[in-house]
Amino acid sequence: DDHIKFFCFQVLEHQVKYKYSELTTVQQQLIRETLISWLQAQMLNPQPEKTFIRNKAAQVFALLFVTEYLTKWPKFFFDILSVVDLNPRGVDLYLRILMAIDSELVDRDVVHTSEEARRNTLIKDTMREQCIPSLVESWYQILQNYQYTNSEVTCQCLEVVGAYVSWIDLSLIANDRFINMLLGHMSIEVLREEACDCLFEIVNKGMDPVDKMKLVESLCQVLQTAGFFSIDQEEDVDFLARFSKLVNGMGQSLIVSWSKLIKNGDIKNAQEALQAIETKVALMLQLLIHEDDDISSNIIGFCYDYLHILKQLTVLSDQQKANVEAIMLAVMKKLTYDEEYNFENEGEDEAMFVEYRKQLKLLLDRLAQVSPELLLASVRRVFSSTLQNWQTTRFMEVEMAFLDHRGLRHSSAKVRSRTAYLFSRFVKSLNKQMNPFIEDILNRIQDLLALSPPENGYQSLLSSDDQLFIYETAGVLIVNSEYPAERKQALMRNLLTPLMEKFKILLEKLMLAQDEERQASLADCLNHAVGFASRTSKAFSNKQTVKQCGCSEVYLDCLQTFLPALSCPLQKDILRSGVRTFLHRMIICLEEEVLPFIPSASEHMLKDCEAKDLQEFIPLINQITAKFKIQVSPFLQQMFMPLLHAIFEVLLRPAEENDQSAALEKQMLRRSYFAFLQTVTGSGMSEVIANQGAENVERVLITIIQGAVEYPDPIAQKTCFIILSKLVELWGGKDGPVGFADFVYKHIVPACFLAPLKQTFDLADAQTVLALSECAVTLKTIHLKRGPECVQYLQQEYLPSLQVAPEIIQEFCQALQQPDAKVFKNYLKVFFQRAKP
Repeated sequence: DDHIKFFCFQVLEHQVKYKYSELTTVQQQLIRETLISWLQAQMLNPQPEKTFIRNKAAQVFALLFVTEYLTKWPKFFFDILSVVDLNPRGVDLYLRILMAIDSELVDRDVVHTSEEARRNTLIKDTMREQCIPSLVESWYQILQNYQYTNSEVTCQCLEVVGAYVSWIDLSLIANDRFINMLLGHMSIEVLREEACDCLFEIVNKGMDPVDKMKLVESLCQVLQTAGFFSIDQEEDVDFLARFSKLVNGMGQSLIVSWSKLIKNGDIKNAQEALQAIETKVALMLQLLIHEDDDISSNIIGFCYDYLHILKQLTVLSDQQKANVEAIMLAVMKKLTYDEEYNFENEGEDEAMFVEYRKQLKLLLDRLAQVSPELLLASVRRVFSSTLQNWQTTRFMEVEMAFLDHRGLRHSSAKVRSRTAYLFSRFVKSLNKQMNPFIEDILNRIQDLLALSPPENGYQSLLSSDDQLFIYETAGVLIVNSEYPAERKQALMRNLLTPLMEKFKILLEKLMLAQDEERQASLADCLNHAVGFASRTSKAFSNKQTVKQCGCSEVYLDCLQTFLPALSCPLQKDILRSGVRTFLHRMIICLEEEVLPFIPSASEHMLKDCEAKDLQEFIPLINQITAKFKIQVSPFLQQMFMPLLHAIFEVLLRPAEENDQSAALEKQMLRRSYFAFLQTVTGSGMSEVIANQGAENVERVLITIIQGAVEYPDPIAQKTCFIILSKLVELWGGKDGPVGFADFVYKHIVPACFLAPLKQTFDLADAQTVLALSECAVTLKTIHLKRGPECVQYLQQEYLPSLQVAPEIIQEFCQALQQPDAKVFKNYLKVFFQRAKP
């Protein structure tokens, strides 16, 4: 039974991989003998084993090889070769074992420990010394023996040569007998794809630039003579895709050689390399323009690197200019969607074409760097031939094309969507020139701005994402117009009033809706309304503020309309998220005019909170605090403890032990909480904390200490040390709050040692090093504010309590008193590296 055999091999695999050191010498010997006996039996079996069993067996052989080759089984390959000889079934297994060994030793996708990586390097070195020449000889014999009689074994052997060539001495393969045989295989239909790949690996191998150039040139000469460069004569696209990859490899190898020679100052050979590159451009172009995208895609690397060379040359020859133009025309032709492309229902083929177009776009960008004038001229030519007589077309016609059945009202949703984005770009770039057409455009897009609620069954022409662009376009037209402020205000009100009216009606409907699906679609629609209003505000700038355009009142009305959604008990997540985003925008646009709305909005957002709600609410408070500072001090003092209670309540909720997402949410909320405290202290608002009453102040301070020490989250720890430094700077002097100096010695100083001493505080991690840097700043600030008293406390009380040796205490205190903070930061890292086991 094949499945039983497969299972037995899996058992052996597990033993070799995980339990081998626990086996006795006799048991290890038995595994070796069993595998060799199995191999011998394969020579005699009337039928070969199934492929999946042969692959699994090869894997077990490879695992045993990497475990035993250096110690107990140095004759591994000779033992196997003496069993298989040239028996086709044996050769098949031998080649599979070689591929499995290569995969164990050099496969980049397999993650190895540093110990395994060292072992693998040693194995490869030993193989190069002891057995690689014999293995190469065996490959030659296999190829010679089977090239005309067994294509499967020959292809396997070519794959082995291609895999091993990257790490063995290239001269063993890149010699006349091997190369001539491979070139012979290029003319045998069943072998040529594998031969192509093998030649590609040989060409790709790192070597001396002049030798590489000679190797590539001799290969090219033979391939050209054999007629391989006549692409149009070849019908097999699978072979051409491999051949294109080979030409790409040869081209890129020559370019690497050219770069090295230029760097070494070898101008003569560099000139020769450039000449060799230039002679491959015609072939590269044939492959680039090929109608099969795989063939074209495989040559793009060479094309891109060739353009990079041209970019470095001061003057281009006529031929090089012609090459640039030819690449440009090829790219433009290949960028075109073909007839079969299904815009409405994109499948795998369409996705692959989109990826291919991204590669072409990189080529286009590189062409623009090499010759911007040429690119513009080519684009203009293509544009003119596509839209004949466009210069004589009236501007209104161009605008109409965007707005009618050719654009926003096209039968294809894809075209409508793209037009919405492009029309927005078009309007922004023309700016003042749009002035005569503004009202006409606003009238024509009126129906496209309509909010389509779920119950009217009307399928809007544009998706809500597309409508965002149309609303932004309308906003830009109004704000950038030359109208006086009153006219701008009237137009903006016309734009936003329908949204507000619809919002009120839909919110009432949501309050009464019973069915959850209907609730969700109504909430969605409400959210779109807020999003559209928000998007119109993107049109304002420092030069054209909301105030200057006379539009403050309209947006304040919007705020008043949208805020009641915060108290809606249904679909809280989506409604709160939309209103919160609108508030963020209004803080920027309306400035202090938004402040009267913040307290009640905050109160609603703090009701029935989840971790995610708070996490998203805190940045809003941070934005207000950082922007308005002292202006919002009364509000902050009032909402400080309610916000903290909401945060603590969520953090203290019990969660399942293995609930990763709940743990992550709490971690992110904790970070947000500390970020809030950092904003408050960093904005000169420490009195907000100080005025919360002694008990609350202490509770807050203890949470900061816990954040610095107890949670293995270096990002939060860094923030906590920043807050502690700031508080010490503000309160740590002689006139600080009563009891704070005691808190410094009782909690802050110990935190600066206990945090870095934790096993989870990984000094090899970049974020942790940043946290340690802030810890150093905290200690320096304490020393700055408390002076000799701090040094005395460390010398006589705290550091002795940690059993630190007297000479190290002395060294630590000297480093702390250095005026250069950087010296102490560096010292502190070394101090904790020494202190940790």
